[in-house]
Amino acid sequence: MTDQSPSYHYALIARALRLLEAEGPALTLEALAARMGISAAHFQRVFSAWVGVSPKRYQQYLVLDHARDLLARKFTLLDTALETGLSGPSRLHDLFMTWEAMTPGDVARGGAGLVIDWGWFDSPFGAAIVMGTEKGICGLGFAAEMGEAAAFADLQNRWPLAQFRENPAQLAPWVQTAFGLQRGANAPAPLLLIGAPFQIKVWQALLAIPSGHVTTYSEIARHIGHPKAVRAVGSAVGRNPISLLIPCHRALRKSGALGGYHWGLPVKRAMLAYEAARADATE
Repeated sequence: MTDQSPSYHYALIARALRLLEAEGPALTLEALAARMGISAAHFQRVFSAWVGVSPKRYQQYLVLDHARDLLARKFTLLDTALETGLSGPSRLHDLFMTWEAMTPGDVARGGAGLVIDWGWFDSPFGAAIVMGTEKGICGLGFAAEMGEAAAFADLQNRWPLAQFRENPAQLAPWVQTAFGLQRGANAPAPLLLIGAPFQIKVWQALLAIPSGHVTTYSEIARHIGHPKAVRAVGSAVGRNPISLLIPCHRALRKSGALGGYHWGLPVKRAMLAYEAARADATE
């Protein structure tokens, strides 16, 4: 029986992304499926299950021009988003509207006194490492591009003095809600933002961007009242410890270029494609 897990789907999409990046969108469905050793019909089913649209429709989301198109068609000013509550049906972080931040003193102590539970979970973008305290999820990263050991160490090193314990059962209900696997939850899963005050302002701004939309580093800088701090904003975006749920993948360069992504550019490209295709499919 063919594996239908989210990680399997992401691995298949990631392989397709690499081939399309190397050879361009002229690569046909049949040729692409053959290169990956599966039938064109099965490949189309996996794509459709993953994003809700056909592979041909999906391909347009894999090129840089789509990022520019998002800026032209779907760029939502953060002020507008905050005022109107703009949202899309697949906006995962709608489930995470309860959050709190640690004090600067707590942050400066490097996590001393914190007990952080962690576990590995399947996700639409491959294996995900999730960390959290009793107050909420404080870390989420992806291992598809960097490997599990490096992804775990990346988050662990942010709070070097904390006590870490493997306890996926504690995190599982929040994670299921985060990845859309648990519908109709009675209460939203909370987030715990562990960062400096400037970083938290940037992460708050990211939370205002609806799924299927993007913004720029300069727009975020303007929104938080530091219009000249574009480079600092970019740094704060890159240091976001709760990827996907605080959607740093929706921040682009002013030119529309995707820029970098802490967990790997293929993951960022897949996230934007996944969200934009699903948003378009509901219009």
